Amino acid sequence: MALEVPYRSIPDMFLKRVAATPNGQAFATPNADDTGMVWHTWSEVGDRAKAIAAGLHELGVGLEDRVAILAGTRYEWVLADLGINCAGAATTTVYPTTEPEDASFIVANSGSKVLIAENPKQALKISGAETGVTHVVLLDGQADAGATPPQLTLAELEERGAAALRDKPGLIDEIVAGVGPDHLATLIYTSGTTGRPKGVQLLHRGWTWEGVAQEDLGLFESTDLQYLWLPLSHSFGKTLLCGILHVGVPTYIDGRVDKLVDMLSVVKPTLMCAAPRIFEKVYNKTVTTALEAGGAKAKIFGWAVATGKQKVALEQAGKPLPTGLKMRYALAERLVFAKLQARLGGRLRVMVSGSAPLSRDIAEFFAAANLPIMEGYGMTESSAANFVNRMGKLKIGTVGQPLGDLECKIDTDGEILLRGAPVMRGYHDLPQETAEAFTEDGFLRTGDIGELDADGFLTITDRKKDLVKTSGGKYIAPSAIEGMFKAVCPYTSQAVIVGQARNYVTMLISLDEDAIASWAKGGPLDGRPYDELVVSAEVEALIDGYVKELNTKLNRWETVKKFAILPRDLSIEAGEITPSMKIKRRSVETNFAAQIDKMYEGSLAQI
Repeated sequence: MALEVPYRSIPDMFLKRVAATPNGQAFATPNADDTGMVWHTWSEVGDRAKAIAAGLHELGVGLEDRVAILAGTRYEWVLADLGINCAGAATTTVYPTTEPEDASFIVANSGSKVLIAENPKQALKISGAETGVTHVVLLDGQADAGATPPQLTLAELEERGAAALRDKPGLIDEIVAGVGPDHLATLIYTSGTTGRPKGVQLLHRGWTWEGVAQEDLGLFESTDLQYLWLPLSHSFGKTLLCGILHVGVPTYIDGRVDKLVDMLSVVKPTLMCAAPRIFEKVYNKTVTTALEAGGAKAKIFGWAVATGKQKVALEQAGKPLPTGLKMRYALAERLVFAKLQARLGGRLRVMVSGSAPLSRDIAEFFAAANLPIMEGYGMTESSAANFVNRMGKLKIGTVGQPLGDLECKIDTDGEILLRGAPVMRGYHDLPQETAEAFTEDGFLRTGDIGELDADGFLTITDRKKDLVKTSGGKYIAPSAIEGMFKAVCPYTSQAVIVGQARNYVTMLISLDEDAIASWAKGGPLDGRPYDELVVSAEVEALIDGYVKELNTKLNRWETVKKFAILPRDLSIEAGEITPSMKIKRRSVETNFAAQIDKMYEGSLAQI
């Protein structure tokens, strides 16, 4: 049954939201000392977005022109994005961590007319580059009167727009009336694992479909309070904005990841979406704290987790809970899980994980703590939200069922194929790559391997191109093993399986600096810096024990024969992970080639 979408475009959806709930809470920002929130109504958001749109119109921005945003997640990012779409234009998103060379490429390749930059430092990333930018708008800082291209502040842009609207009050309504479902709304460049990023063309019809489909999930409600920290330059963040517009979910916006856990107790959200790394860090902190406590506290923690997992196993099997287990679980929640729930604000109703695989063991841990994570799946090329688990219909280990009327089928080689409204128009100025991305009957080739069960739940095995084939001819799914290790070892930050065309499997491991420093407290390594800790015999022995535990869960050909603890964590700046926390395997293997070569020194042809 086709999903009915009552909007022509994002700005149509936005203006209808403003008209429906003008005095309703729209977006909140942190107050000056991080002790509370400052709320902005939909009417305020509407006025500012219209002024930005009119200001861009005055700068010559028209239908489907591109305007780039180079900034972190913040309230002004949302205002700028809405303003761009209300001007009939399309937003080109650029991560603030993007290096100048790639930032210049994206701005130039997209044909962006205007760059909205977070501050003068970000604006400098396109300095001297040949782009089509006619103006630079700064969210923070003072405009440089002598800069080329000319600069102005966001406040100055809004002043220009307000003046234009005084002369022609119906300007934005006229522009919005001319924006249709098949016009370009967003150009998001995939970070990719190799080569230049590709611009994914996403249309208004896909984003409005996402907004309506998200309401049908029952995950988002107008009475919720959402904590939005995700990068808005990423499709996951953008698709959430569409759900916010359609449903009218009050949303706190704060892109400061280092403040996330602290602010959860201030904001007390009922809804939060995140990448798995956030859940992994909470898991690591919780487990290591319990282990360090030792004695009775550690035993009680272990008993509570085991009790919670018994409950989850029965619920997953659709079986009733015995009275005795219910009583034990109530005690476990009071003694242990209530503290974790309080640390996350105490009111979380829904948590959603996306953008990378979530370890099954970690998902089971949170479910045991009565904090179930609804894992989902999607791609930039298909507007991010394609499958997700629902409340009351959670099947751990899967990414849930499809949204709306999205079509999915599995190709003969196991590749997941998608067709429907949220799928991209194509790659910007790349006709050959666009043709290769689709089957003859119009299905998008996702590059992911998966299986659909009888109830329509999708299980992701791995990335098609990331499957490792050993020299013995055995295929291995690295992300599954990496996820298992993160659940086994609470000191892990990142794990990368190596084994392509090799005769055995090895693993690169980076450690969570806070977790391993906490482990070292009170012992002979107390106070040592990370780079000294990771080369110590004590840490080597600690991690070796967890690798051996991992191997008990694997097939013989999958077992990790050797591992190397890295001298630092993987980073976006070094090109080893994407801003959405996906591992760029080729870059990792190149950057740490010496460690890999050492693990294969003198290896035999057969193991």
